[in-house]
Amino acid sequence: KKLATPICDFCHLKLISGKKDPNQYFAIENSQSLFCPNCLSPLNKENLENFGWKKVEMAILASGCFWGTEYWLQKVNGVLNTAVGYSGGHQSNPTYKQVCTGKTGHVECSQVLYDPQLCSYLDVLKMYFESHNFSQENGQGVDIGSQYLSVILYLNESQQKQAESIISELKGKAKVATQLKLFQRFWRAEEYHQDYLNKKGSSPHCHVYRKLFVQLFQYRQAFGFNQQYQ
Repeated sequence: KKLATPICDFCHLKLISGKKDPNQYFAIENSQSLFCPNCLSPLNKENLENFGWKKVEMAILASGCFWGTEYWLQKVNGVLNTAVGYSGGHQSNPTYKQVCTGKTGHVECSQVLYDPQLCSYLDVLKMYFESHNFSQENGQGVDIGSQYLSVILYLNESQQKQAESIISELKGKAKVATQLKLFQRFWRAEEYHQDYLNKKGSSPHCHVYRKLFVQLFQYRQAFGFNQQYQ
């Protein structure tokens, strides 16, 4: 089964899959832009740091209202940037009002860009599970509806296997309603939703942090830490 990959901000709808290194992306620090290596060809790859470019990896996660999801994922050491938006639906470039009807098939989600030298995909998943009620089936807290479901949208087979492993571990302790779906496309939400809680100086009401994982040594042994997952 062919796995989808993120969309390059330069070549837009042209998928990164099929490139020489489909798992390698670059982003400008303090920017939401994401580019594939081919679109960076005019630059000297050996001097990317001099241009302010940083090699990054990406996670797409949904856990109810995207304000709360983003709020907690921003706290992971190594996360460079976040954005909130919509994914998984059948309508292109949906609005918040349209998604709220529950008829577009989208979930509210957060796009997370992180430095793989500082944290791993499992570190991001750790915060994801520790900051929402993954046992709730119909939404998150008082936010009820299909747009508020707990969903991990994996980008590749490695992310899928890591998500399956951590879910398997959690199922030994609690009910897990989190769904796993192949990522297809991220539609950035309206600007007033971006970094909403921090701009308001408030904290989420549907996302409460509680510590679940003392350490993830068993996962790091199985998958490796600070490596480029292929």
